[in-house]
Amino acid sequence: MSQSSTPRPPSRTSRRTFCTTALTAAAGLFLTTGTPGRAAAATATATGALTVPAEWAPHSGCVMAWAWDRNVGWGGLLKAVQAEVAAIAKAIARFEPVLMVAEPGTADDARRQCGSDVTVIEYPVNDCWARDTGPVFALDGDRTGLTGLDFRFNGWGNKYPYDKDDLLPVGVCDHLGVPRRDVDLVLEGGSVITDGAGTLITTEECLLNPNRNPGLSRAQIESALLAAYGASKVVWLPYGLNNDVITNGHVDLVAAYLGPAQVLLHTQPDPAHPNHARMAANKAVLQSATDACGRPFRIAELEQQPQFRVNGALVETFSYTNYYLTRGSVVVPTAAVADDALALARLAALFPGREIVGVPARTLAWGGGGVHCITQHVPATA
Repeated sequence: MSQSSTPRPPSRTSRRTFCTTALTAAAGLFLTTGTPGRAAAATATATGALTVPAEWAPHSGCVMAWAWDRNVGWGGLLKAVQAEVAAIAKAIARFEPVLMVAEPGTADDARRQCGSDVTVIEYPVNDCWARDTGPVFALDGDRTGLTGLDFRFNGWGNKYPYDKDDLLPVGVCDHLGVPRRDVDLVLEGGSVITDGAGTLITTEECLLNPNRNPGLSRAQIESALLAAYGASKVVWLPYGLNNDVITNGHVDLVAAYLGPAQVLLHTQPDPAHPNHARMAANKAVLQSATDACGRPFRIAELEQQPQFRVNGALVETFSYTNYYLTRGSVVVPTAAVADDALALARLAALFPGREIVGVPARTLAWGGGGVHCITQHVPATA
């Protein structure tokens, strides 16, 4: 998902017929939701109601993917981004199990860099953006069963290679031994946040972009999204960050749920800044909205949003809202700038019971994302 990537034609392989024998034996046990391989690649056939829980709900682990291919755009920055991915994996593994999915032939390198606390398996991947390419996990009504929702992935609007990443949910669900449910909607996990109680927040800029689901109306996209997440209301923010040409305005770069009816929102006080009007418009929508339970939103603002250069390119979409919640910490991207301290202090005040862990993410930001973008939480079952 890096800025210099060149689009490639998608593979025509169907995820429903893809051979899952490429999944190798794990380098240790991860989770206890089932025996690896038991689910094979079978799609869940149950029609019972599922709900995607909030990210602050208990986790049983975290799924990540290993960056390995210089040719998807990393070029000479591959080693730098691998170091950032490994550091994030290590930071999360202090609090919950981490499963790292590595391209066949690269697992040894991933293990060497990530350390023994991270479980590494081999399965084909294009890149490291597991939030967008991996399964979105949902719980059944009594929270005792887990299902991986398998949305269609098209490389952020046919911009980047995705022939392997579109099949990542097959391998992950197979390894974890959980059923998988196909969802006939192009969607990246970073484009939606949920409170787990009926409310979704997304951006019009991303989900209504014609490069995702050109044959569907807004009403059809909303209906499919609500049905998949087990939710009842979508709050549509107008914008992502200015010049977010890679994800077309992912919500996790401008907002994050802090708790029920509580949202952390990027705001920009400088009227001359291109994000000033955009973030003000998002705030106005939230201020006038209520969640699925009828509650007005309490908004916490985060003004820090630094810009810097990596490899000669101006990075405009670095975001402190792109963090990952573990069982006992908040893993936050940092940029080696003065704003880091202010943002970390702000998050410490918002999460008084959690350790705030800053991790370098300048290269990931150059590539279009951050900590949240490369992590996919696995909810704990009751």
